[in-house]
Amino acid sequence: MLSISANDFKENLSALSLLDIRTPRERADFDLGGIHIPLDDLLTRIDELNTSTKYTVICYNGTQSQIACRLMTAKGLQAQNVSGGLEAYLSLP
Repeated sequence: MLSISANDFKENLSALSLLDIRTPRERADFDLGGIHIPLDDLLTRIDELNTSTKYTVICYNGTQSQIACRLMTAKGLQAQNVSGGLEAYLSLP
């Protein structure tokens, strides 16, 4: 599975196709933009994603986004996980 460090994510955020899989409540607490499809809805909404786009997937700590990346890859999508998730991103200076 492809991954991107929190630091590289921070430096390149504006150029990435972000997929936020956190719950609506988690996203309301800190919104990074991008597409929002909670992990619980990903399989039923996966057709909303473009097979020619490489998505950078984020969750709170990187665990659920790993699951999402595996699901997406199995469905023919390109995905990379943000290592450590939002928690790692927010801990950067």
